Amino acid sequence: MNSTIQTAVFPSDDTNPIISDAFKQQHDRTEERRQNFNYAQRVAILEKLKHAIQSREKDIYQALYADFKKPETEVQLTEIFPVLQEIRHTLAHLKNWMKTKNVKTSLSVLGTKAKLRPEAKGTCLIIAPWNYPFNLSFGPLVSALAAGNSAIIKPSEMTPHTSALVADIVKNTFPPDLVTVIEGDAVASQALLKLPFDHIFFTGSPQVGKIVMGEAAKSLASVTLELGGKSPTIVGPTANINKAARNIVWGKFANNGQTCIAPDHVFVHRDIAEKFTQAVKKEVQRVYGHSKDAQKQSPDYCRIVNDRHFGRLESLLNDARDKGAKFIQGGDMDASDNYLAPTVLTHVSDDMKINQEELFGPILPIIEFDDIQSVITRINANPKPLALYIFSDDSAFVDHIITSTSSGAVGVNLTVVHFLHPNLPFGGVNNSGIGVAHGYHGFLAFSHEKGILQDQTSITHMLFPPYTPTVKRLVNMVVKFLG
Repeated sequence: MNSTIQTAVFPSDDTNPIISDAFKQQHDRTEERRQNFNYAQRVAILEKLKHAIQSREKDIYQALYADFKKPETEVQLTEIFPVLQEIRHTLAHLKNWMKTKNVKTSLSVLGTKAKLRPEAKGTCLIIAPWNYPFNLSFGPLVSALAAGNSAIIKPSEMTPHTSALVADIVKNTFPPDLVTVIEGDAVASQALLKLPFDHIFFTGSPQVGKIVMGEAAKSLASVTLELGGKSPTIVGPTANINKAARNIVWGKFANNGQTCIAPDHVFVHRDIAEKFTQAVKKEVQRVYGHSKDAQKQSPDYCRIVNDRHFGRLESLLNDARDKGAKFIQGGDMDASDNYLAPTVLTHVSDDMKINQEELFGPILPIIEFDDIQSVITRINANPKPLALYIFSDDSAFVDHIITSTSSGAVGVNLTVVHFLHPNLPFGGVNNSGIGVAHGYHGFLAFSHEKGILQDQTSITHMLFPPYTPTVKRLVNMVVKFLG
């Protein structure tokens, strides 16, 4: 390392020497990496990660099953595939993303040449959640490495088997001054957040996101916050009922409803409400089994992650039952196995907790409506959701909702799948998130776009002082014609 490069002073934490040392090891090589981490090296390291994941597929299945009985095929589709696709897409486009790009000039700076050059932000922190612990550890890492950064990953302690596997894969794939994993609980996260990272990528709840942003502000680190909220679904009067039921059941009950972009609740037009509700019940039984025992034994249905989250969901259902909700499907629970059957409710009211809290579990409230404007008003009265889903064959109906509401993304006649589109930015707005991820958008999230302006035949010096009558006339002309 160049001896003239100065190391910034960062807070020491004598109680967490492993964390301090891991950060310092990466931080001390930031400038060297910014100068030397070239395209070929980035490609090689991403290829190495791809092979590491492919060689450990069985271990990934076993870890996620041990943590919350996640089915193997669901692991393939929602944990492994998104990361491998992110790598493939990045490798296909990284050379172009890394290029210094020319920017069109303007008359006010005529005679200059402008460029945009992406450069690595530096040392990054990735705090991953428990609901997709593999995907959301390595997905952001792909973007961080593609942009030329180093990273420390903090996986969730709530999925300890996957956390240990993530740590083992990283240890055997990367040098620690490039990527390392810090395992532990909230204390480890708090210690990490006290360090002056250049960028923090956090996935989790809005409540914790506020804490992360507050800590990041102390060192003015940039942040990407992927949060959540109550993502509403609207089924209009012209919707294909069976298609809507199929997509909503999959989006809701995959991963046992523990998905930040799962349909939280459904507004269905009164004219088709009964048919839709029965279609949802029929679809749940087709997918997971017709009897209570069949659903509990279904190999395609995972479990609530831990006792605490099970207790929270149990409380929500008990509250709804006590206040008059009608159980169309499910409601069965087994605390010894953290099992909660896929549950569909109607006759829900505003005073029920399920209408006030993000559900993040296999509970689907169905709410009837007559006037779409009342639904739009209700959506706009709440924090902006991470996703909004609309089922309708009426394009004017769809456009009206999209125009009248704000959300991180919109799915039309589908749910959740937008997460898999590599060319779409993924992220929330306000309470549901800050910043975006995936593909080129993820590359930019971990990059600083440095503006470069180079003089060629510029005449701006003619506007410099002393402000003689001639200069003043020139300045007046510039303001009048170009301002």
